Amino acid sequence: MEQSLTRELFLGRQPILDRDQNLAAFELLFRSGHYNGARVEDDVFASATVINHAFSELGVETVLGKYPGFINLSAPLIMSEVIELLPKDRVVLEILEHVRITDPLVQRCKALKSMGFTLALDDFTGRENEYRPLLDVVDIVKVDIQGMDDSTLARTTTGLKQLKVKLLAEKVDTRAQADRCISLGYELFQGYYFARPSVITGKRLTDADTALVQLLRVILNNDDADGVDVVLRDHPQLATSLSRLAREVAAGDSVSGPTVRRPRRWLPLLVYMLSSAPGAGFPSPLLILAATRGKLMELLARALRVNDRGFQERAFLTGALSLVNALVGLPMSEILGRIPLTPDVRSALQQHGGEAGALLTLAEALEESDLHGIERALDHVHGLDHGQVIRLQVEAMRWANSIGDAG
Repeated sequence: MEQSLTRELFLGRQPILDRDQNLAAFELLFRSGHYNGARVEDDVFASATVINHAFSELGVETVLGKYPGFINLSAPLIMSEVIELLPKDRVVLEILEHVRITDPLVQRCKALKSMGFTLALDDFTGRENEYRPLLDVVDIVKVDIQGMDDSTLARTTTGLKQLKVKLLAEKVDTRAQADRCISLGYELFQGYYFARPSVITGKRLTDADTALVQLLRVILNNDDADGVDVVLRDHPQLATSLSRLAREVAAGDSVSGPTVRRPRRWLPLLVYMLSSAPGAGFPSPLLILAATRGKLMELLARALRVNDRGFQERAFLTGALSLVNALVGLPMSEILGRIPLTPDVRSALQQHGGEAGALLTLAEALEESDLHGIERALDHVHGLDHGQVIRLQVEAMRWANSIGDAG
């Protein structure tokens, strides 16, 4: 692989959750930049690039942490011997939906499975008869729920449940879609529904939501531990959660009773311990996503203004707070009306305005592996190149994984 092309690659990492909204795996996604007119559309190159980055240049532990990784494979790459070099216990080999089903392909999949690999079929939308040879081999079927009405989804699911496969619902955009798939028996879920609030007109804050907003107000107004204690004293369940995370991710600082005496930068992340998902464990995917986003924005800000620590801290804060509306189910504008923020952070969170807003746009595009969005964002952030961004992205993943590993 030419180094010039390698420098133009972006590696996306999308969470896969279980029924309790705990992290279960990541899917690794490849995108190629267009600098110097180069654009790679070839599936073999794309998948080989993901493998190279994840398991050679970047290191699988850095990208995936303790979770398995799903990797897209086209037919030529499935037939390639390079696949056999991958760690069987760390990857799920994901067969792209447009592969042509042939006897050699099916036999190769059976051989890979006999070697100990886990196989998944991507973007399943029906056509059971056509895919039946693979459905008898794979371990996981990823069902694309977009474009399926309730009856079609139910019928497709019923057919798949007759087979000995684990069902994964992908492109899940709303909590209602997730609940529907749970009721149908799906075990895994892919999509950002957990990071998108379901806002009900006229909704009032619950006691937990009120505690969260009060805690943020105290944290952002000053670093007064006594003020934090006042909130936590009235909400002992919150104090327990915050203290646990503080012990695990900030070893070396003391925790005294309910008081969480932590550096200011940590506290906005601690509030993500208040997961809205019953039974959700540690770490929540929302916490990992907020931590990765905040750290990436801080690193990008440092690359732009190496000596401006204040800007770097505000960039971190912007990323960390950018998902808080998913916790309380209210519009961001209403939440921001209750907490004190500097004008640039407020503008970034409300309108993606200013330099911090441009960094937030870039971070969001990287999460979605939105190539055009990434390129547009880079056009508005002068001083960053493709190579820098992917290095900083991996560093942010490593930092967020350290939080997850603490649990």
